[in-house]
Amino acid sequence: MKMHDTKRARVLIWVTLAEVLAMSLWFSASAVSSTLATVMNLTPYQVPWITASVQIGFVVGAMLSAIFGIQDRINPRLMFPVSAVLASIFNLLFVFEVHIVILGFILRFLTGIFLAGIYPVAVQFISSWFPKGRGLAVGILIGGLTLGSALPEFVIGLSFAGTWEIFIMISSGLAFIAALIAIITFHDPPMSIRTQRFTWKSISKIIKNRSLMYDNFGYFGHMWELYAMWTWIPTFLYLSWNNYFTGQTLVEYSTIAAFVSIGLAGIIGAVAGGYLADKVGRTAETAGSMFISGLCSLIIGFTYGDIPAITFAIAFIWGITVISDSAQFSTAVTELAPNEYVGSALTFQMAVGFLLTVGSIDLISYIVPIIGWKFAFSLLSIGPLIGIISMLKLRKRPDSILMAFGRR
Repeated sequence: MKMHDTKRARVLIWVTLAEVLAMSLWFSASAVSSTLATVMNLTPYQVPWITASVQIGFVVGAMLSAIFGIQDRINPRLMFPVSAVLASIFNLLFVFEVHIVILGFILRFLTGIFLAGIYPVAVQFISSWFPKGRGLAVGILIGGLTLGSALPEFVIGLSFAGTWEIFIMISSGLAFIAALIAIITFHDPPMSIRTQRFTWKSISKIIKNRSLMYDNFGYFGHMWELYAMWTWIPTFLYLSWNNYFTGQTLVEYSTIAAFVSIGLAGIIGAVAGGYLADKVGRTAETAGSMFISGLCSLIIGFTYGDIPAITFAIAFIWGITVISDSAQFSTAVTELAPNEYVGSALTFQMAVGFLLTVGSIDLISYIVPIIGWKFAFSLLSIGPLIGIISMLKLRKRPDSILMAFGRR
């Protein structure tokens, strides 16, 4: 291995580690939502907003960064740690202001805003370091995002977090460590990638670009499923297994299973998905992933209350395939969109996608009391179905040859 290859690998390891620790903030409050529901005196329909407020904050943060070109104006070596520290602070303040419901949601919203200075920045930073092998490198980084999102479940499962306050403090501490890692280990890449600023005028061009919109609808279907699965699978496993385990054993088994189904499965999916997309094409890989993940969303409810090993096996497969297509939609944007509005196209895709997650997360809370857990997750399969149709239509487009070196 050449020296510059070793340096790139080292940078990827450090950035991914920082990403894992910082992104633990995303579901830090969601992981203890059942306790917070009591502490904050929330209705069942308010509980999903512990997560949804972060989603909206992330969209707002990403839009502000794109509109004002913040990501290009501020060096990632500064933006990442500053964002991690500020997100850590707002996450920590949640502990002290949690009894005021609206203020608690505002603090989660502000946490989401500064998470937009972590994940997208890390992707751009790694892309700059990897002009070659970028697909696999970004796949590994997204694996880090997935593992970080699942990390709160792991901490709870080990049962050393103590009270919910200490648990959230731990997640803030992990994000602060991420900031220190960034300060010490991040180095300027040999080349930089500048993203074009978001412009409202580009929206009409994006909407009129049929191939780009097929890719967007694929991403929207993917996002409809992804964060709702991540948000609700821990609760589903806990309730499904309460006839087999009790007390702390139930908590430990269900949370560790959720961590494995989201985090470890996600790493496998993100890396394998990036590898396969380069081999068989983006539309084939994404359609295949969504077919399997959509099937899992349809059948996992029928295992509710059944043997835990069966439910876990389906959850694990779901965790692999629900994320394995994620990086390919944004990669396709960079291949299909004209250079003058690639940045706007990426921002548009991400903003609409994350806003859709608010609807699907909230929908589960409304629908479970009506149809039960046996059928609730099946509503998420609507997303993969739309996504599959969209990606197969994209595959037939003449300009799809621009993707994955002609592999479509």
